[in-house]
Amino acid sequence: MRDSPIFFPIVATIHLMGLALIGGAVLVVDLRLLGFALQGQPVAGLAHDAERWLWRGLAVMISTGILLFMCFATKYYYLTFFWVKMAALLLVIVFTFSVRRRTVMAGDADASPTRGRLVALVSILLWTTVAIGGRYIGFP
Repeated sequence: MRDSPIFFPIVATIHLMGLALIGGAVLVVDLRLLGFALQGQPVAGLAHDAERWLWRGLAVMISTGILLFMCFATKYYYLTFFWVKMAALLLVIVFTFSVRRRTVMAGDADASPTRGRLVALVSILLWTTVAIGGRYIGFP
């Protein structure tokens, strides 16, 4: 893959498409929790519908991310941004499928709006850290 002039850019593009899937799935729910979008939609139903896209995006990103890492493993291993991205990715996956899921599945009536906003802000911050970390891996 490293020797091909086209394979690495194709895999990197697919990796970014996975990020776009995740971004859409995360933002639609988090913006709803913040009260900025889709206020007529119940948050639990919206999160349930978005979760399947989140899983697909994660599958694409993780599989292509492994391929990208294998190309320059010794280079990436020593980059601080790589480890920032991996730590943020681990944290956000655990956060998304535990704290965030519990908050959105509690429903609009049971969940505190302040807790929902805080969960949404943490989610957006962690996913943004993953994206920025990935961007700076390419430009150390």
